[in-house]
Order: sequence, then structure tokens, then C-alpha cells
Amino acid sequence: MRTSPPPTSPGIATSPTERPTTRYAGSFGHAVRRALPRVPAAAMALALATIVLMATAGSAFAAADHRAAGSDDGATELRLARKFAPVVRLVTQARPCGPGEPYRPTDVDAILGNPDVALRGPWDGDNLITIAPTGADLARATAQDYLDFPGNPLKPGCGYEQWANAVSADTRPTLYAHIVVQSDRPDRMALQYWFYYPFNDYNNKHESDWEMIQLVFATSDPQEALDQVPLQVGFSQHEGAEVAAWDDPKLTHVDGTHPVVYPAAGSHAAYYESALYLGRSAQQGFGCDNTLGPSTELRPVVKLIPSDPAQARAAYPWTAYLGHWGQHEQAFYDGPTGPAAKPDKWVTPVSWQQEQGRGTSYAVPAGGLFGTATTDFFCTGVSDGSTVVRILADNPGLVAVVLLVVAAVLIWLLSRTTWRPTAPLRLARRRAWGQIIGAARRMYHHRALLFLGIGAPIIVMGLVTAGLQALIVTGPDVAGVGRGGEAGGFRVTLAAALTYLLMGAAVVLAQAATVQAAATIDGGGTIGATEAYRMVLRRPGSLLGAFVLASALVGVLSLSVFLLPVAFVVTTLFILFVPVAVLERRSAVGVLRRSASLVRHRFWKVASLMVASVVVAAAVGPLLGTLLLLTTPAPFAVVNVISGVTFALLMPFIALTLTYAHFDAAVHAHLGGPTRRAPKVLLPEEAPLGELGASGP
Repeated sequence: MRTSPPPTSPGIATSPTERPTTRYAGSFGHAVRRALPRVPAAAMALALATIVLMATAGSAFAAADHRAAGSDDGATELRLARKFAPVVRLVTQARPCGPGEPYRPTDVDAILGNPDVALRGPWDGDNLITIAPTGADLARATAQDYLDFPGNPLKPGCGYEQWANAVSADTRPTLYAHIVVQSDRPDRMALQYWFYYPFNDYNNKHESDWEMIQLVFATSDPQEALDQVPLQVGFSQHEGAEVAAWDDPKLTHVDGTHPVVYPAAGSHAAYYESALYLGRSAQQGFGCDNTLGPSTELRPVVKLIPSDPAQARAAYPWTAYLGHWGQHEQAFYDGPTGPAAKPDKWVTPVSWQQEQGRGTSYAVPAGGLFGTATTDFFCTGVSDGSTVVRILADNPGLVAVVLLVVAAVLIWLLSRTTWRPTAPLRLARRRAWGQIIGAARRMYHHRALLFLGIGAPIIVMGLVTAGLQALIVTGPDVAGVGRGGEAGGFRVTLAAALTYLLMGAAVVLAQAATVQAAATIDGGGTIGATEAYRMVLRRPGSLLGAFVLASALVGVLSLSVFLLPVAFVVTTLFILFVPVAVLERRSAVGVLRRSASLVRHRFWKVASLMVASVVVAAAVGPLLGTLLLLTTPAPFAVVNVISGVTFALLMPFIALTLTYAHFDAAVHAHLGGPTRRAPKVLLPEEAPLGELGASGP
């Protein structure tokens, strides 16, 4: 637990919103008199006194039960909500429309009744329901209805920021407190704080954004909770949550009871610390969440949503709204639903936190002391990629045109090549593009058991690296390196690097074993998977050395977005290093030079073969998984495993394709005619296998 120093800038004081309570009086005495007109006055008085005493006692017991449930007309709940109200530290925006967080936790009343806002239905054409919808309008709306703000979320520019500033100018930053006692967990109580933002300016841009943090107490009574500290805190982050104990070092407190929350710029995902966080899934968000300072500190107004649904609807009718709070768009650009449409959080928050909560979020180490070049590449790449997707989503006609053009180009290219005969044996032949793909397919098909055996060790290495990843990322602290924040980010980076090296080496060795097996078969010999690996491991130096050198060079080039085309070119030039290392005795540097020499004059042919073989191998698994999903009750996890295993087993097909590409280029170079086309004859020209390694540098 950390105690925060006093804020350096003035905050906004907590101020409850009081709402009058309407009481209804009945004419019970008058009704009794009319019903009993002949009863003597004394008897009447006695009867009335008895009824009044019973009613009073009943009211007292009811009030006692109500207070035990924590209502007390909401006064106790409000005191509790104020006591633990979070302090919000937003990434400072130095200038309008500049970097930082422009949106504040906003009072919902700022957009309700606003003539700029429309409520629309799900049907096509004139789908307008009303302009300037009120909370009552939302309460009557359906789950398919949605709010529509001025602007296009796929092309936000600065318009949403300027509009949000205008409509909220006369309001104060606001949080909505909500206390929930889950029916099947009467020993726990969740105190939630809901944040509403007018716009989500993250990779999945959309109008409106609802976020939440919650504190879980070991009681169902708000009065008792006033004398406790929370058992656990949960901060929602995208589709998941990060949890912490009240005394966790990563959680900062102000004045002992106010937890500090750092909303990420753009996404508003709630974090415990100021850092640059890496998201790799839907639960964590895919991309980078930035909470790095300087920060602007807010202490928003706390408004209490009554625990009773009827009272909540009376006080805040919009809490019954199940529709979308933003413009209807495709996929993750669609406007989000509100609190009541998230029953896992709104109704069963304790179970939600147990199921979705994780103990850490990973901050990239380069976000601090060591610079940001590597992480900038990832963050910028994801952001730029989402921008491209957003542009395409906003222009479906353009998407259709692009797909048609790509399909036409592919059909034209495939029609330009020669597919038969495939002739899988006699490796040292010049082959057309289609013949190389066909030869690789036939070689794999006729000796499937051999190549499946060669691909199997990749699966084993995948299991090993998965175990090492889990040990590194979630294992105990070592030498002061923890599991969260930048220390956790260092662990993730280390695990990723180790995974790349081990899995990369496994893939390279499998490709080399494939090349060795193909060469042995072509020479008339027989070979098994074990023997192929044994022969490769007799001289692994140049093979693995070339892999490390090529990986290092491509990795450095990939650090810059502008050098990505260069990285692709270098990858293609070095792509034949495995068959060169297996078939020709050269140093690691010599292997790379020889590969580049062979590819240079066959660049686009080799590059397209590389891409096509990878696409084919990668597509079989998902297609098989889709078939399983449609025809069996197999769970998603099993289907994903099957897809991954299938790709590993098809890795030798990629190696065979590159082996035939290597011999095609080598024969071309040996014949001294790098610019000549391979003739379209049944048996392309051949060269003695032993002479090919002597040609070229």
C-alpha cells in the first residue's frame, strides 16, 4: 500500500447530489369510520389504537430490516461511497486536441435532453425515435436502440472533444456509486464506481465509454463497512479486470481511504500505476494503454444510484436502459452498452471479479529508463493498423473494390503459371511457380508419415516454451524482480525472447530435417524422421548461426516502421538459408550471402512462394477448426489447439516449397542464365546435384 502525497493541483471536492423523497399519506382513519359506522366511540378509539400500535411496530421492524440491508434512506450508503471515493489521475492534456486525455468522467445529465443527441432504432431508413432523449426515453427504449452523437466515430478528428467540452462546461466531473449484495454471496458487498466518458479514443473508437472500479467488503451491511477496509479492489480494463488487496503496494491511497485510479488515455481502462501497459488479448485490450504522467488529479462528484432497482429507476431512469450509448457501427466500433446491460458486473460483481480478475498488468520496461523505440513500434503498429481497419470499415465500397482487385490479380497470376507435370523427384530442376507448389504437395502427400514425424518436435517445443513462459511470467520474485508493472513487463519481454529463440530453433531444425530427408529420398535412399534430425545435428553451427544473424538483422530493421519494407526484403533474401546450410558446406555468413545471391534474380518468385506456402499451411488449421465447430460440440480451446498443432505438422510443407525454390534458383544460376525464363516443357532442364553448391559466392 502506498500513501499519496497531497495533490499538487487543486482537486474537485466531493459533493453529493440530494434528491427529495416523496411521501404519500392515506386516509386510513376515514376509511375505518365509514366501514364501522355503528361502533361506539370508545371501542373505535381502542381499535384504532391497536391498529396504530401494530402498524408502528411493523414499521419499526421493517425499518430495522431495511437498515440491516444497508438502506437507511441511502444516507449510510452515501457516506460509504464518499468515504472511499476514488481519486482520478488523468494523463494531462497540455493543449486542446493534443496528446493526453481530453475527456473527464462526465455527468450523464450533460448529454440527456441535449438537442445534439438522437435516440435511434435498429431499422433502416428513417430510424429516428426522438431528439434530445431524456432518461425516461431511455428507460422505455429497447436493447437494439442506440444514441447518436454529432460526428462520425470512425473519423473523430477533434469534433467529439470540442462537443464534450461544450456540453459539460456547466457540470463537474462525476462518478456514479452503486452498492450490490450478490444474492448467492450474502457475506460480501461490492461498492462500485461507474465512470461515463463521452468518447472512447482508443484503437476501437466509439461514442461513449463506461468504465468501473469496485471495492469488495466482508459484509453485506454498509454501516459495518464504514468501520472496515475493503478485502479486495477490482479495476475494470477492457473486457477483464485487475485486482489487488487493499494493502497491495501497487495501490495508492489518498487520506487513507481514497484509492487512486489512473485511467489510460483514450481507452479509459483503469490502472493502479502510471506506466505504459501492453495488452495482448481482449481481456487486456490489444495495443498499448498509456497512463504515464504528468497527471491531472480530479476528485469527482459522487452520485449514489440506489441499490433497489425500482428506486434506481426512479432516481436515474437511464439505469434501466439496455441499448447502446453510441452510434451503431460494425464490430468493436459499435457504441457500448451501459451498466444495467452488463449483468455480470451490475448484478453479480463478486463472481465477475473472481472470474475475470487477474493479479497483474504488464508495463513495458522500455516505457521508463531504457527508452521507447521497441515499444513505440508495437504501439504505433497496432494503432496504425486499427486506423486502416477503421478507414475500411467506414468505406465498405472501398473494401469490396480492394477484395475484387486482389481476387482478380490472384486469378490472373495463377493462370499465368504452369502446374503440370509436378515431378517431385529430381530436385535439381528448374520449375515454374505452380510446379514448385505441386511438387511440394506431392512429396508431402506420398511420405506423410515421415514429414508428420519431422513436424512433431515443434509441438513438443511449443509445450516446453509454454511451461517456461508460465514459470517466467507468473513465477516467484527473483532478485527483486516482481510480477507487475515494469518488472512484470521485463518478465514478459524475457519470456517472449526465449520463446522466439527456442521455437525459432525448433522450426529451423525441422526445416533442415525436411531438406535432408528430401535430398536423401531424391538420391534413392530411405530415411526416417529421427535419422533426418540426427544428420542435421551433426553440423548445426552454420545453420543456427545464420538463423541468429538473420533474426538479429531483421529484428533491428523492424524497430522502425519506415524500415519494415527493408526488413521484408532482407527476410526474402535470406529465406533460402536452410537448404543452403544443409546442402552446401558454408559458414554462417556464407550461407546468408549464398541465399541472397540465389534469391536476387528470382526475388518475386521466391517471395510469393514463401508467402503462398505459409498461407496454405496456416489456413488448413483454421479451416479444420471451423469444420469442427460446425459439426461437433468441441470447445473453442480444443479447436485452437488443433489449429496450432496442424500448422506445426504442416511446417515441412513450407520447407519443401523453399527446397524446390532453392534448386530452381540454383539451377538457374548454374546454367548462367538468371534472366532466362524456365521453358514450359514437361521436364525442365537439370544440373548435377553435386555441382550446384560450387556455383555462386
